[in-house]
This record gives sequence, C-alpha cells and structure tokens, in this order.
Amino acid sequence: MQPVISLCGMRCDLCLAYQPNIAAHPENRQILSDGWHTYFGFRIPPEQIECNGCFPNGEMTLDSTCQVRPCVTERQLDNCASCEAYICDKLDQILVSFDEMQAKFDTPIPEQDRQNFIFPYENKDRLAALRKTK
Repeated sequence: MQPVISLCGMRCDLCLAYQPNIAAHPENRQILSDGWHTYFGFRIPPEQIECNGCFPNGEMTLDSTCQVRPCVTERQLDNCASCEAYICDKLDQILVSFDEMQAKFDTPIPEQDRQNFIFPYENKDRLAALRKTK
C-alpha cells in the first residue's frame, strides 16, 4: 500500500483502524482499542473502530470532532505542512512525537506497541519534513 498521509500528517495506511487494514484484520479492533487507551488515554469500543481517513470527500472518519480537517479543507491545502499558520493551536493539540510519548512512561515502550499505536500518528516530525520539501 502506498503511504497515505492525512491532513494532519498521520499515516492512515499504517493505522490499524484504516478501512483496508480493518477489512484484512478485523481482530485488530480490540487490540487498537486497548492500545489507544494505554497510550492516549481514550477508549473507542472495538465495534466502532473503522476509518476511511480524514480526506475532504465527505466519507465518515473516526474522529468526527477533529478541528484540523475542516480547517485544512477550507484552506484547500494538502495537509497542515502547507499552511502559513503552521503550527496553530488546532494542530498543536494533536501533534505526536515518540520521544514526548516515551517520556510519559517509566518503562520503554515495546517496539511492537510503537509500530501499532504510536508510529502511525507521529505527525510532528512527518509534517516538519514535509514542510522542508515545500
């Protein structure tokens, strides 16, 4: 699968909730529900976990309260890296960095957990790298 970068810089294609990934591995819903709870502090019931990405095509997304999606869509940008207001308060609230995440825990985050629950959402460095190419 080609990399699919969301409006806020997350990697949809690596997210276990992304519709093609759920279709291939529906058992990952529970794993993801538990992982998000452990690392981000929220829980979505497994049966509600499935996402088509946050693209401005009108399809349902997992986070219907996201403030970044309508902002990027209204500005007709590919993602936040192209925005003149980068890093705004809306984006700042959802930036993820592994180092910052690891600092919240007393023990090292296992590599498999990083790959499943953090790497897809590590948008801070990804957006910074995209900005350098603009």
